[in-house]
Amino acid sequence: MSKTKGLGQGVGLLFGEEEEDEKYFECNINKIIPNKYQPRTNFNSSDLQELADSISEKGVIQPLIVTSGLDDNFELIAGERRLRASKLAGLSHVPVVLLEIDNEDALLELALIENVQRTDLNAIEEAEAYKKLIEKFGYTQEETAKRVGKQRSTIANMLRLLKLPDLIKGDIANGLLTEGHGRALVKLVDDPLKLQEIRNLIIKNSLSVRQTEKIIKKASFTKPSTKRTNKPDSEEIPSSYKNSRVIQLTNRLNSKISIIQSGSRGKIEIEYYSHDDFDRVTELLLG
Repeated sequence: MSKTKGLGQGVGLLFGEEEEDEKYFECNINKIIPNKYQPRTNFNSSDLQELADSISEKGVIQPLIVTSGLDDNFELIAGERRLRASKLAGLSHVPVVLLEIDNEDALLELALIENVQRTDLNAIEEAEAYKKLIEKFGYTQEETAKRVGKQRSTIANMLRLLKLPDLIKGDIANGLLTEGHGRALVKLVDDPLKLQEIRNLIIKNSLSVRQTEKIIKKASFTKPSTKRTNKPDSEEIPSSYKNSRVIQLTNRLNSKISIIQSGSRGKIEIEYYSHDDFDRVTELLLG
């Protein structure tokens, strides 16, 4: 069996084309090492258990795809959910197809493409996979779209989600916000206070994407007043420096921050939105 130098054979095997050189056998499950380039980080436990129950009843219908690893082990290319579920089901051996790859780049690309096309990655994991394809292999968005069989606009919209702060990306990854909410909130990345405020409104009131878009559109047309009423105290912190610190604290604590000045004195107010959020903020402050 000849080794795969490029991606032609690998992609064909992953996506259904017949391969004369494929090597099928039952592999000891303990000899299969998870793919180090696996882009998926969240595996729903109830979904895995359902798959494990199905495997217990019907077996593993679709073979896993592996490549040769160190010490007579095999490294997984495709099928991590099936591997995890098979372990839950108590299987000692699983069906595999061996694909010889001697190129780390090929292993990475196959793992990314296989996951994007075949599994239900959350939107942030999918966006990270596209980012890796672009950064690692120098693909354009158009080339990435062709590789994974999607529209270029889809790739562009997904990549925009990575501009969001970590808190909101976490909300999307955990299902607290949808991809549509994320695309709407991206418009506010330059206004972290407003972004945080609207994020909290969405979660508190279970706002739809359309409702969110209307609120953001209205917020975008609301311009802050530039009218100066009183001359600031000469000892006050300069407003530009204060605003900079507000943004830094907001990004650090993922909460709404207010700095209230009175001459050379003042106070910093930090908002929290639940008991759990209070614990989160205080733990950050206490280090």
